[in-house]
Amino acid sequence: MKSSEKNTFLDLYIPNQKAIKATMLEAPLNTRKPTPERWFNRAYTLVYTIAIFALVYRHCCNLIYSPCFTTIFLLVADLVLALVWATWQAYLLNPIRRKVFPENLPKVVKESEYPGLDVVVCTADPFREPPVRVVNTALSVMAYEYPTEKLSVYVSDDGGSQLTLFAFMEAAKFAKHWLPYCRKYDIMDRSPEVYFGSDSFFFPEAYQIKVMYEIMKAKIEKVVDSGTVSHDLITDERWMKAFSRWTPTFTPQNHPTVVEVLLESNEDKDITGHPLPNLIYVSREKNKAVHHNFKGGALNSMIRVSAALTDAPIFLVLDCDMYSNNPKTALYTLCHFLDPKVDPNLALVQFPQCFHDINKVDTYGAEHLLEVRTIPMGMDGICGTMFIGSGGFFKRQALLGSPASVGPSDIKHAKTHRLGNISLKSDDILAVAHRVAGCQYEENTKWGSEMGFRYGSLVEDIYTSFRLQCQGWSSVFCDPERPSFLGNSPMSLSDILLQSKRWFVGFLEMVTSKHNPITYGFKHMNPIHALCYAHYNFRPFWGISVVIYAFVPQLALVNSFSIFPKVSDSWFTLYAFLFLGAYAKNLFEFILSGGVFIKWWNSKRMWLILGCSSYPFSMIDWVLNSLGLSTIEFNVTSKVLDDELKKRYETGLFEFGVESPLFLTVSIAAVVNLLAFLTGTIHVFKNGGFEQLFAQLFIAGYAVINSWPIYEAMVFRSDKGKMPVMTTLKAIGVASVIYSVSSLAF
Repeated sequence: MKSSEKNTFLDLYIPNQKAIKATMLEAPLNTRKPTPERWFNRAYTLVYTIAIFALVYRHCCNLIYSPCFTTIFLLVADLVLALVWATWQAYLLNPIRRKVFPENLPKVVKESEYPGLDVVVCTADPFREPPVRVVNTALSVMAYEYPTEKLSVYVSDDGGSQLTLFAFMEAAKFAKHWLPYCRKYDIMDRSPEVYFGSDSFFFPEAYQIKVMYEIMKAKIEKVVDSGTVSHDLITDERWMKAFSRWTPTFTPQNHPTVVEVLLESNEDKDITGHPLPNLIYVSREKNKAVHHNFKGGALNSMIRVSAALTDAPIFLVLDCDMYSNNPKTALYTLCHFLDPKVDPNLALVQFPQCFHDINKVDTYGAEHLLEVRTIPMGMDGICGTMFIGSGGFFKRQALLGSPASVGPSDIKHAKTHRLGNISLKSDDILAVAHRVAGCQYEENTKWGSEMGFRYGSLVEDIYTSFRLQCQGWSSVFCDPERPSFLGNSPMSLSDILLQSKRWFVGFLEMVTSKHNPITYGFKHMNPIHALCYAHYNFRPFWGISVVIYAFVPQLALVNSFSIFPKVSDSWFTLYAFLFLGAYAKNLFEFILSGGVFIKWWNSKRMWLILGCSSYPFSMIDWVLNSLGLSTIEFNVTSKVLDDELKKRYETGLFEFGVESPLFLTVSIAAVVNLLAFLTGTIHVFKNGGFEQLFAQLFIAGYAVINSWPIYEAMVFRSDKGKMPVMTTLKAIGVASVIYSVSSLAF
């Protein structure tokens, strides 16, 4: 990449950098500071590494002098745990914290010179992702503290639903009242649902605005409930023509391109006469004969469509359920992109994914505190954090290359028109937008391989940021005190497990690609940075260790067969140190990230559940897909809230309720551990041998304690969230068979 290309963004918006740099010595836009715990992390890593080598040495000695299959299993399990642990340490070597100062922006650049911002809100299914929620997310970013004439919000509807288009037609009307209200009273909660649900509004127009919102919400929900947009709701000829595209042959997987400009800044004003941001609905063309590459394909289509219409140099990707919680977020982003001291290769400013509906104990460990705090801070201290699918502000140039190397002449042609202030509704401009959103447009191009979001993995977000950083682009992690985005987390265990399985399959796809973080990453980026990405790739293999430790020690215990050193043995101290050291350090990291003990405990419980379900099943899916024996599908996680489910979740109950092989494997492990613990305890009371079997009793007992929600759901609950009867019977049956035949192996 030529230096002239790298500096295009800064040169355009900060022409007088020398004078500005002098000013910024006293008024910086951002600062970075290494965390003090990094020295403790490094010392801990050294000591723990020595302990791991000692453990491997013991396993090797056992293999030489008393070989048996249990020693092999335990060696494999411990090697996998050591590998995942080692890659985790890469995040802890040099974590940094950043702070931004948006109040200093006026000293660097005038508001009229802010770069344009294109926001893409992604949705795919109006029945699993309610349009009202998508509307709230879009309205919250439309109300950013940012020049509205430089702000464009795109709704990427990958399901091509007329229900979603209708919802945004109504949202465009409501925005004319909502945006000036937020601006007038400096409202912080700019999602109407959140604001009016807080009972803290008291300004004169509040009640009137709330009534408007409730009318809009009711109208949208009525249409969604009916499943279609009736003709009596559409009176304008333009919109009648738009909805006429939804013919009987129009399906989510087979339909033409739909691009509708709902609001245009040059023409549409709010009730105070202030320009409104652009609001554009887009559904790319779909054809069953052409692979659409899931979310990555939808985002690439949006890159091209937005380039044809507005071509803003900053491109924000946002999931439909991650509403803006901080109207200054775009200004925080400029504190990085417009800093004259910034790396000209800065491609991404990533904000953490935070959630507003997590219950008090975080039953499913869905807050992912370490993933949204520790990991990005650690990567930021090396060469930059990763893109996590939402809340990432990209420099468009990084996704497209420089304007001279974009490739498709359609986009360059469209950009010329936009500079001439041609209307977004111009037939020529819309024709270009429709063409670049076509399902066959990417054929024989570099889209998905060298341009845009990269294909080849279901985790297109992490895969794309990895590929960009291998090319020399960098990123930063921005974590302001008030969260920038708040989203919804799954409230059903099945949704959590299925979502995790999909992620882990995507990580395994990266392992087998030519862009593997180990082989490819070590050549093109900082090796420690490559290890950060490798940690995610190796996570699914964690399931091997969890499954081994969930069954082997327990089945040996059933047969009074000792496989660990007795308590008085000096080697037992090593095992105790490795276990307690790992858990204590993890708790320390969790507390530093803002967590509490009960949430940490539940996250550890979920680690065990994932290890017996999503981890191994992702490996099975990956193998079958690699052999061509199955096809991986992208399933949208449901964002629909069931009142009864929500009540159970708020009380901390696990939600089973449906038949799933993911529940079956977890239940089998729970029953086996219970049987083993009871059998082992009885044996110790009758025959002694507590010292020899203590470690196995401890492991089985630990699993039993963590499996209480499973036992409860299998036996003691009668609500709809209980374990299905057939799953319970199958689990007990399989566990009993395993218990009965275990003596053959010992």
